[in-house]
Amino acid sequence: MPKAVSYAQWSLEPYCIGLKLRSLRTRKRLTLSRLAAETGLSTALLSKLETDRMIPTLPTLATICRVYGVGLSHFFAEPARHMLSITRKAHLQASARGPESVKVTPLNHGDGAQLRAQMIELPPGGVSVAMDGAQDTNGLVYVLEGKLRLDVGGTHEVLEAGDCACVESDMPLAWSAADKRRCRVLAILPGKQNAAN
Repeated sequence: MPKAVSYAQWSLEPYCIGLKLRSLRTRKRLTLSRLAAETGLSTALLSKLETDRMIPTLPTLATICRVYGVGLSHFFAEPARHMLSITRKAHLQASARGPESVKVTPLNHGDGAQLRAQMIELPPGGVSVAMDGAQDTNGLVYVLEGKLRLDVGGTHEVLEAGDCACVESDMPLAWSAADKRRCRVLAILPGKQNAAN
């Protein structure tokens, strides 16, 4: 039967105190026994704190803070932003409009995300993807397969597999397959734009 979680454990869980304690110790290259000698606390207690098997009291945490040279706020600061989006291969769905259309596969959940990752497959024959220049054109494009023709601000570049382009511009951007083979790219774009339009 699973052990019941106390209200204190539940309310402190988002702060990851044990993980922060362990990362401070490893950054300082201290062993548990060395930290125990510095703080006067037992290695067993320190181990329980680092593995979240015990909640530290404020005096205990203050003693540890003194050794690490950090304040209590290090452990209780609210994260400014934290988002992790994982898309498993089995859940990827590409959208396509026909046999020779551009296929866009979203790699993260885009609702409200500041960045949107997509795998874009460009068919041979010059079907082009364009981004509007009326708003900032920012993004990163990494060529996974084939050759990519990149047109931005009057500049024409051909990128090969393994090449990467980082674009920050207010000029229109367009890309297409550069030869008679398909081209697949990984595109990281701002969440508010739609790369496939």
